[in-house]
Amino acid sequence: MGLLSQGPTWGCLGRLVTRHFSQAARRGERPGGEELSRLRLDDLAPAPRLELLFGLSPCLLALRATRRRVARLLLQAGRAGLQGERAELLRVAEARGIPVLRPRRQKLDALCRHQVHQGVCMEVSPMYPKPWTEASEATPEDCPQRLWLVLQELQDPRNLGAVLRSAHFLGVDKVITSQRNSCPLTPVVSKASAGAMEVMDVFSTDDLAGFLQAKARQGWLVAGTVACLGPESAQPPKTPTISCLEFLWDRPTLLVLGNEGSGLSPEVQASCQLLLTILPGRQLPPGLGSLNVSVAAAAVPEEEGLGLGFLLPPLQLAICSSDTRLLC
Repeated sequence: MGLLSQGPTWGCLGRLVTRHFSQAARRGERPGGEELSRLRLDDLAPAPRLELLFGLSPCLLALRATRRRVARLLLQAGRAGLQGERAELLRVAEARGIPVLRPRRQKLDALCRHQVHQGVCMEVSPMYPKPWTEASEATPEDCPQRLWLVLQELQDPRNLGAVLRSAHFLGVDKVITSQRNSCPLTPVVSKASAGAMEVMDVFSTDDLAGFLQAKARQGWLVAGTVACLGPESAQPPKTPTISCLEFLWDRPTLLVLGNEGSGLSPEVQASCQLLLTILPGRQLPPGLGSLNVSVAAAAVPEEEGLGLGFLLPPLQLAICSSDTRLLC
């Protein structure tokens, strides 16, 4: 059996069943009956799709979290005496009865399309964002300093992974994405997040503006993010816009980030009560008026200047420039 084999497809099964009924009809038999009862329903079920997770941290965290179905673990051959996290990978896989293969480096390179796999890959079931309706609700009175990160149509998988890594490391309570035009939770996202995606709950909603408006009615502050407004900005936003250095984080907040090209949509921006921006340190040429979303996600104002992190006391608020045009 080859790596990532999917089993019979629906097309093949459909032709097999059709041929069976055609032959029965030619013999004058009624299709079905005893013959049909012998067909196992399991044989007609489509095989679950698998994807290749790669990288040491994503694979180890996925094994520990047990949220994915793991079909096989692939460890690079030729590494004498597996140690540390690789040895733990092998122990956990063997304890759970997961088959372990030892392909050569060239095979892993080809399977991962020459991504950085660190000699470790796993065949796993995909992960998807959970519907927002499955998330446990919280009220502003539960904790005055809560931060939920809301992502509208982030499309670059490495940006999304870097944002998830920062959010998990620095204690963001929940991450909510827009269901439409958002990057799926792919193995590339998991690798860029250093495996944080494997242990985080990511939710999605098909009505982002309605979600923000509902949370505002519950007492949450909805703070959008925009690029620095230059002299060429003909129509400044109607919503109050301040520098993140002026913001005082004293209530539960939804921080809303837009996508890499156009930022927040007008509908979502209109659902925000406040817009935040990061001021540049110099005069910028056209097209460079914002930070990369994954870099800006970690930029926060400290009490005495600008630092890096994401909501660690005594830091105040993490802030992203949502009109990000620099992709890396």
